[in-house]
Amino acid sequence: MEYNGIERRACIRFKIPGSTVSYKKSPLLSDKEEYGEEFCPILDISRGGVRFLSQKPLKINTQLTLKISVPGETIPLKQLGIVRWSTYNPGKSYKYQIGVQFNPYGEKKEENYPGNLVKIIAFEQKFALPNQLETDEFETDSS
Repeated sequence: MEYNGIERRACIRFKIPGSTVSYKKSPLLSDKEEYGEEFCPILDISRGGVRFLSQKPLKINTQLTLKISVPGETIPLKQLGIVRWSTYNPGKSYKYQIGVQFNPYGEKKEENYPGNLVKIIAFEQKFALPNQLETDEFETDSS
């Protein structure tokens, strides 16, 4: 399913082979709540969000706590986000694709730890295709 329209995203989307996400709904109820679905394959990720496969549908605007596991990393990234879209994935082993927008980065409650952004940028530099990095409009250390 290739998109041929105008790209509206400001962040580079890239794949991290073997990465997975586990999620649980709204962190407001309890931190002890179990993760509803674990080890969902990540299709792509960016500084602003993640797209992954799921066996279960998720309603738009559902608040999630995500644990993003990357091969070779000992500690998963914990990110807060909101479901922006969910679509049926016909004829595939995972029935749904889910798109989650990360909450802003900062020190306030319900914001993501700024160190996670640094980590995602490092993954971007490692896993994004060279031609994607050339079109990156964000500042880098070399500018």
